[in-house]
Amino acid sequence: MKRLWFPAGCVAFVVLVALCAPLLGLPDPIRQDVANRLAGPMAGSWLGRDEFGRDVLSRLIWGARTSLSVAFVSALTAGLVGVTLGLIGGWGRGVSAFLSVRSMDVVLCFPPILLALLVVTLLGPGAATLILVLSVLYLPGFARVTHAEVLSVRGRDYVEATRALGARSAYLLFRTVLPNIAGPILVQLSLAVAAAVVLESGLSFLGLGVVPPAPSWGLMIRGARATMEQAPLLLVWPCAALTFTILAMNLLCDALRDMLDPRTRER
Repeated sequence: MKRLWFPAGCVAFVVLVALCAPLLGLPDPIRQDVANRLAGPMAGSWLGRDEFGRDVLSRLIWGARTSLSVAFVSALTAGLVGVTLGLIGGWGRGVSAFLSVRSMDVVLCFPPILLALLVVTLLGPGAATLILVLSVLYLPGFARVTHAEVLSVRGRDYVEATRALGARSAYLLFRTVLPNIAGPILVQLSLAVAAAVVLESGLSFLGLGVVPPAPSWGLMIRGARATMEQAPLLLVWPCAALTFTILAMNLLCDALRDMLDPRTRER
């Protein structure tokens, strides 16, 4: 349990700062000041200005809000749909298992960047398109994990006892089976959020994600690449924020796995 405090605190700090962005009194993250283009740290702008004279600290915090919102919404959407499909496939077997789980193999056949290019070409770039792409990409992981866990517990004594009492399948799945397989699903959710932050930044860097001038860590890295000789710190700040966030989320995933694994808990 102690291993969980530090990474959980770091992730909570990043999320809290992102949520409180409107209350921090930061400058407008899209307001340009060409006269202070590539300016260093100064009064009212602690981290300096970017290539268009926009406040770097404001864009960093508002970019965290954008990146985390896209990551959490896409991971939760994929989790809700994937867990439902996994429960149905693991419990029903037969045709339902084929349609709900084996169909996920079709999604796994597409490389993530290729699928993103296809969806963005059809729907156009933007946060909504990015959420759709990430949800589809992480859907198979939730479905396969849930399907495997349901198969491992469906024959347990407490499930058979509840079934013998006349409980319906929906009650069995959501009140008996799901609480007992929540551990691996929570770990999968934390992994999906961390991976979604990285992929969102990468797609925004390639111009396939968040549309400028909206703030995003990927867009900040993309803009700083062209001016890294004149202002190298512009590349450092978004990379540091991204590294800190992903490292904290990965540590949280490891801590959750150790806490929820009965074998580790016994040791």
